[in-house]
Parts: sequence; C-alpha cells; structure tokens
Amino acid sequence: MTDSLASMLAPHRVRRACDCASKKRLLEVVAGLIADGSPGLDENRLCESFNTRERLGSTGIGEGIAIPHCRFKDCRTATAALVTLERPIDFAAIDDRPVDIVFALVVPEEAAEAHLQLLARLAGLFSDHAFCARLRACRDAAQMHHCLGAAWEHGAAAP
Repeated sequence: MTDSLASMLAPHRVRRACDCASKKRLLEVVAGLIADGSPGLDENRLCESFNTRERLGSTGIGEGIAIPHCRFKDCRTATAALVTLERPIDFAAIDDRPVDIVFALVVPEEAAEAHLQLLARLAGLFSDHAFCARLRACRDAAQMHHCLGAAWEHGAAAP
C-alpha cells in the first residue's frame, strides 16, 4: 500500500466548515466523501464500519482532532477524507475536548500493518500544533488540501 497523500486524499474529499451537529452525522458525511468515486465502497456499509470502530473506543486523539478509521473488505487502496467543522462537536475524545478537525481513513482489510503505520504518521502530523493552526486558518478546501499535502511531503508527518 502506498503512503502517497495524493493517492489517498483526492481534492473532492476535502470539506471546510462542514455543518455537522453530531458524531453520527459527521461519520455519515465522511463515509459519503470516501465512497464517492471509490468502486466497491458502499457509503452505508462504510458508515457502519466507522461506527463499529468508534464503539471500540473513540478515535478522538485530543486537541480537537479525530482520526476515524477502519479496515474494509471491499477497499482496494487507502482512501481518506479531511473535514473541518463549522462548530466543534463532542467526539468522546481522550481529553474531552470537542472535535473540529477530522481525517477519516479506510484501508483494505488485509493491510493491518500499513494501517497502523499510516495512523502513526497521521497522529504525528496532527499533534503538531502549528500545523493544526494553519489547517484551521485555511479559507477553503483547496487551501486545506494544499496545507496537508505540503506538511505530508515535507516530512512533518513522518514518525
């Protein structure tokens, strides 16, 4: 599995100031973004997979960040969505802080090791307060995509 951000996160899967009032609605939105244009990925089944994973424990990593993720049988390659929220929502994060930045990730079911490596890289990137401030300051989805891409490519996301 590749770790190229460009291969995982297409520009049409980035949303700024999304109006989601709940975790449930947010997971529906990211499942829809990921399923859009992804052969074999059913939005409803993907949403259920995200919800199943959340029942095991929140993917809210603190500081207003969540990284919902799952392995999915019908997924052929790592696929992601990036969303900032108009208003932070409760995500049962480890620090109890509401979430306003969400990076959702789905990987092939058999890609357990690569899945963990991607999660570690993402957690490292999103623990960078300066990067998160730049992402929150973006005026549109294109800027968000560029901001994340620049940080990823320049090694800010390396563990």
